[in-house]
Amino acid sequence: RQNKMAEDSTNLGRVDSATGDDRHMSSVLTEEQKESCRIMFEKVSDYLKGELTANSEDYRLLQQLNQITSAKYSDMLALAGRLNTSTKQLNDKYESLQPYLNQIDQIESSIGTLEQTAYKLDSYTKQLEEKFKSWEKK
Repeated sequence: RQNKMAEDSTNLGRVDSATGDDRHMSSVLTEEQKESCRIMFEKVSDYLKGELTANSEDYRLLQQLNQITSAKYSDMLALAGRLNTSTKQLNDKYESLQPYLNQIDQIESSIGTLEQTAYKLDSYTKQLEEKFKSWEKK
């Protein structure tokens, strides 16, 4: 490949016999110019290789990121499945406890009614006691 570039650079000063084009005759390249061209082609080649390598590395990194992200989403999916199962189990337990919770609510209501009745009874008892004391005094 380097030989091909060097050969092309040496042919720049020759006349094209098929077309008779001699426009390059006035610009015959010196050895120093040929070497500069060769170095320039090498540098451009190295630059392009570097760019392609960088792009390849970028794509490789993106592929790794996609694989990691896919694994994380798989983990999250498994976690969501376990959470869903746990939630269903908790809902089932709550439904099985619901009759007992209803009974507790009824007992609480009954206790409230009983407490009000006890206060009324206490008040009535105090009134009776006062009446009794007033009769005793008479």
